[in-house]
Amino acid sequence: MPTHREETEGPRQRRDPQARRRAIVRAAADLLVEDGDLTHRRVAERAQVPLGATTYYFSSLEDLREAALELLAQEINDELIEIGRQAASTGGQPAVLAALLHAYLSDTAQVRIDAALYTAAVHRPALRPLATRWFEGFVDMLTAWTDPASARAIAMFVDGASLHALLQGEPLELDTLTRTLTVLMRPVSEEA
Repeated sequence: MPTHREETEGPRQRRDPQARRRAIVRAAADLLVEDGDLTHRRVAERAQVPLGATTYYFSSLEDLREAALELLAQEINDELIEIGRQAASTGGQPAVLAALLHAYLSDTAQVRIDAALYTAAVHRPALRPLATRWFEGFVDMLTAWTDPASARAIAMFVDGASLHALLQGEPLELDTLTRTLTVLMRPVSEEA
């Protein structure tokens, strides 16, 4: 027999602690990308949870920031895996890679995620592995089609192209990306 409370309020909703934690981390990540201003109150509002939930799951704002940055780094890594899969299907042709990078750099949110990770790493060196995960993964991917030195040069160029997209609000032109990648992907000669 239902209690009076169940009759007036309906069945009790079961809380899913992991879903609530994920919502808090997602909200923090979104705020970091938007403007970098992270407070427990703003995160709670964005996640639509009580303010006390943010401090229940994360003892400090820094713990929450790190969890949010980890989520962002994972999302970038997932995007890199997809870029790698698509590039591999064409044998790593520079024009295809340029088109994939152009699409990546056209995604303002994606570019802001990169910037949020790099900014966090500048202020907290312990976070550098999160910020450099994409760079190192990109270099590893490129070594299937060029030498390691060229792969690193391309990754540095893409870092600069990402900063350009962030500041200018648009990526480098596809033709510029294609020409640059075509030149940089030529393996460095052993004789040079």
